[in-house]
Amino acid sequence: MADRLDQSTLARRQDYDSRVSQCLQEQYAPHSTCYGCGPANAQGLHVRSFADGELVVADWTPASHHEAFPGMVNGGIIGSILDCHCNWAAAWHLMGRHGLSQPPCTVTATYTIDMKRPTPSAGPLRLVARVVEANDDRCVVEGTLEAGCRITATCRGVFVAVKPGHPAYHRW
Repeated sequence: MADRLDQSTLARRQDYDSRVSQCLQEQYAPHSTCYGCGPANAQGLHVRSFADGELVVADWTPASHHEAFPGMVNGGIIGSILDCHCNWAAAWHLMGRHGLSQPPCTVTATYTIDMKRPTPSAGPLRLVARVVEANDDRCVVEGTLEAGCRITATCRGVFVAVKPGHPAYHRW
């Protein structure tokens, strides 16, 4: 993955951002208490993911209590926001693949993150996720975290749609 974004990508993102208001979490899981992305968790991170063609994108602004040291975001917070965001990319993809009116509840099966450089806490961060492989009940998703148009972390994970009987089945 490239470390810098081109101007056409930035312009497309700005146009897209001006057209959306309700995120996937608010549309499909308004009562979710997930720490990373649950709209109903008052102390959560409140990642708000939006479908944009084959991508799922989000902007998230850290606060000082999300820092590992002054001016830089904690690695665990980075992992949490990327994990939740990529999970929603998988759920959105499976929803479309199966023609569902609601996304299936998905959970993380495996997940890796690669910190490319420190992530500054000043200003918004951009999350971008894309499904790179899929079958009937799981997706491999790759994601990036960007600060100031520079990629600071990448990730790759497998996200699985759960069935009745799984503890997370009814969480959405």
